[in-house]
Amino acid sequence: MGLLERLRKEWFILGIVLVIAVARLEPGVGVKGGPLKPEITITYIAVSAIFFNSGLSLKTEELTSALMHVKLHLFVQIFTLVFFPTAIWVFLQLLSITPINEWLLKGLQTVGCMPPPVSSAVILTKAVGGNEAAAIFNSAFGSFLGIVITPLLLLLFLGSSSSVPFTSIFSQLFMTVVVPLIIGQIVRRYIKDWLERRKPPFGAISSCVLLMIIYTTFCDTFANPNIDLDKFSLIIIVFIIFSLQMSFMFLTFLFSTRNNSTFTPADTVAIVFCSTHKSLTLGIPMLKIVFAGYEHLSLISVPLLIYHPAQILLGSLLVPTIKSWMVSRQKALKLTRQPKAPVKV
Repeated sequence: MGLLERLRKEWFILGIVLVIAVARLEPGVGVKGGPLKPEITITYIAVSAIFFNSGLSLKTEELTSALMHVKLHLFVQIFTLVFFPTAIWVFLQLLSITPINEWLLKGLQTVGCMPPPVSSAVILTKAVGGNEAAAIFNSAFGSFLGIVITPLLLLLFLGSSSSVPFTSIFSQLFMTVVVPLIIGQIVRRYIKDWLERRKPPFGAISSCVLLMIIYTTFCDTFANPNIDLDKFSLIIIVFIIFSLQMSFMFLTFLFSTRNNSTFTPADTVAIVFCSTHKSLTLGIPMLKIVFAGYEHLSLISVPLLIYHPAQILLGSLLVPTIKSWMVSRQKALKLTRQPKAPVKV
């Protein structure tokens, strides 16, 4: 029974391993243009489903209160779109003297320029029990900022003269993020009592959708014949990506839990995930737009293709630890706020 219970808890991590293995064996099924048609089912339907699910499960008053949490939003957006790409640029100046493939290094810089994701940060925050409303707001808001800022950052750090169709990307984001979220909230108003009575497994549903996204991502990676790179560079890049994620997660945790911070433990969870995760759903289309015609585009894309599943895998592994910290911290704060009983003389 103990083993079954553990498998039930770790099913998402096992699912990640399984979908990667299936993608490796038969990448043609989930590749762009393949039988699954991920350019429609993933780009539009899967992302929309995640945000409809979030809109349905999230209490309206929580989302409204999240809009007012300006300090948290500023922290996440400045870290994601200013500190992150700048820190990567400084780090790459040191790596440029190494024999690592230069196009993979350029790919690392593109990772730094990406906005937060529209799915994984929300799902992991929800899995821990953190401030899901803040995670949703920052994922959506960061994605909209990224429409303008990410291409500009790519041009600044890597250079390209391509024009970027902001209108089409903006409309896609609006249709797949904002509209499903609003519809979910409207539907919730009519079936609120039923939802609170039945408590559907919203987290599990979102996780299953995310497994589909991971599967098609790896199908694209394994099916790409142009990705030809030495194993040394690839192994080093994987090591660097995991090291960067751990470092940035620790850094955001440190800043958001310092003594003069006003963030709650639930806020910290949202900050850690939203500030360090990067969007593949927006990232790959943006790279294809900004660097259209680049013969090394596939190599530039590799670090982002690695970063996306790595952030989910690492985040999933850390969920029990972060959840344990958050619960114990909340209990400690509750105890310190309780009024002391008067001392009898």
